[in-house]
Amino acid sequence: MTKSELIERLSFVSGSVNKKEAELIVNTIFDSIGDALVSGDRVEIRGFGSFTIRERDAREARNPKSGEIVKIPNKKTPFFKTGKELRERVNR
Repeated sequence: MTKSELIERLSFVSGSVNKKEAELIVNTIFDSIGDALVSGDRVEIRGFGSFTIRERDAREARNPKSGEIVKIPNKKTPFFKTGKELRERVNR
């Protein structure tokens, strides 16, 4: 499902929310999750899962084309862990 499909479904299922309002709702949710992760917070949606930031250490890698060793700096990456209810629904 894409973001536009999610907006379409939200406006269809609710009946009282038009597409413009649904888009605002979806964008607000995604922006809020992103802002919380940028500030280092953990985002938990009960029954769905949690978003956290994981730090990856600096390392050396090899360019497959030239074989040259490249240094990759440490970085932060978003990580999603599914909730118990979502795992159970998927595995039915």
